[in-house]
Amino acid sequence: MAISDFDLVFFGGSGDLAMRKLLPAMYARDVAHDLPASARIICVGREDLSQEAFLHMIETNSKPHIKENVDEGAWRDFLARITWVQLDAGNPASYGALADALRPDTGMSRSTDTGLTRVYYLATPPALFARICDNLAKAGLVTPASRVVLEKPLGRDLESAKQINADVGRVFAESQIYRIDHYLGKETVQNLLALRFGNILFEPLWRREWISDVQITIAEKLGVGNRLGYYDTSGALRDMLQNHLLQLLCIVAMEPPASISPDAVRDAKLQVLRSLKRFTPTTLSQNIVRGQYRAGYIDGQQVPGYREEPNAPQHSKTETFVAMKAEIDTWRWAGVPFYLRTGKRMADRLAEIVVRFKQIPHSIFNQPTSSFQPNSLVIRLQPDEGLSMNLMAKTPGDSMRLKQAELELDFREQFKSPRMEAYERLLLDVLRGQLTLFMRGDELEAAWEWVEPILDHWEQDDTTPAPYSSGTWGPAAASALIGRDGLQWREEALPED
Repeated sequence: MAISDFDLVFFGGSGDLAMRKLLPAMYARDVAHDLPASARIICVGREDLSQEAFLHMIETNSKPHIKENVDEGAWRDFLARITWVQLDAGNPASYGALADALRPDTGMSRSTDTGLTRVYYLATPPALFARICDNLAKAGLVTPASRVVLEKPLGRDLESAKQINADVGRVFAESQIYRIDHYLGKETVQNLLALRFGNILFEPLWRREWISDVQITIAEKLGVGNRLGYYDTSGALRDMLQNHLLQLLCIVAMEPPASISPDAVRDAKLQVLRSLKRFTPTTLSQNIVRGQYRAGYIDGQQVPGYREEPNAPQHSKTETFVAMKAEIDTWRWAGVPFYLRTGKRMADRLAEIVVRFKQIPHSIFNQPTSSFQPNSLVIRLQPDEGLSMNLMAKTPGDSMRLKQAELELDFREQFKSPRMEAYERLLLDVLRGQLTLFMRGDELEAAWEWVEPILDHWEQDDTTPAPYSSGTWGPAAASALIGRDGLQWREEALPED
């Protein structure tokens, strides 16, 4: 689908996200000839920078994050699209400079102001969302063709999420609001939709009668780094589980939507969120583990514990790890545990979904049933995107001995086509007006409604998160959590060579 002419405005245009992800993504799409010749990118921020100084900043801070070799001619053409505007987001008077920058260049053939696609990407703290939207409206910069993209965190609880929805909703209609979750832009997540709803093979098996459990893991080797100021008031539950992991759970568990249209898909995801079994104080204590990393080793290098990070509170109770057992009260999933896990300073950088099927009922071979590894489907999101199916197969030789084997689908090898990063795909969807991979307001509120009792319980709980050494897979209690059901996390269950 072709992209019509646009102006893309990055609030927080000199910030880390813009430099590392957003501008490299737009350069990649420019090189791929996805952008109209007259499309413009306006970066705004508080810094008093000249146009030349800002372009030098991009050269220094953004260009190194482009993965492919940079064509210098294409790079100069890309930089020619970019304009820097100094702007105080909270000051209505500042928006005159943005209005001036958005006026068409003399001689440029463009759509009228009311018909031109104008996207405002708010890569700012959420406390600025309301003021930016209100000031854009006061400056006459919002039209029916305008769109706004909201970066996380989208609130820190249900009340603040509702307030964000209300504040932005005063200016933009729901159909103009793009709440972004970059995990939904990953190729593998969309291939999960293709796997489920483009093949007849899995649908009869995608239910409680055949699936033992589902595991969703997002693990990072990195610590909090320079995000401690944000992270210590957020923690792993708000930062990762409430959004990324719950969105992945919804795609695994949702009923087949009537179509791939935005509201059909988002209605199906919303139904999953509303069907998640609510925690009581008792089940919460039994089914959720929170941890905090201590000093240890990552790739052979010693790293400090969370409380030894620069400026970290010495008695911080902020969780850097969460593992939980969730259940969905529907006919399809009743009784199937969903294990969600995320953490920092873990043994590997990994994001994957594991759908594990039930054990065979009886072995006809000279092996006990317990020696058979259950079949499993593994959807890898990072570091290498792909799918694998684990099956039992006969080993070579004259004995009928079975061992686990793996059927592998590597997207890069299979399709031999250039890969798009998540932000590339999602930015293209915004520019094309495709809302399917973006959260709707009621989805956001439903996710917070389910998570909030956990936060409330932790606020009143005097216990500290369980410690775990950096470079491990988290607290021992996380293994015990899944072990009580006679199961193991995938890395613990892998057969030894």
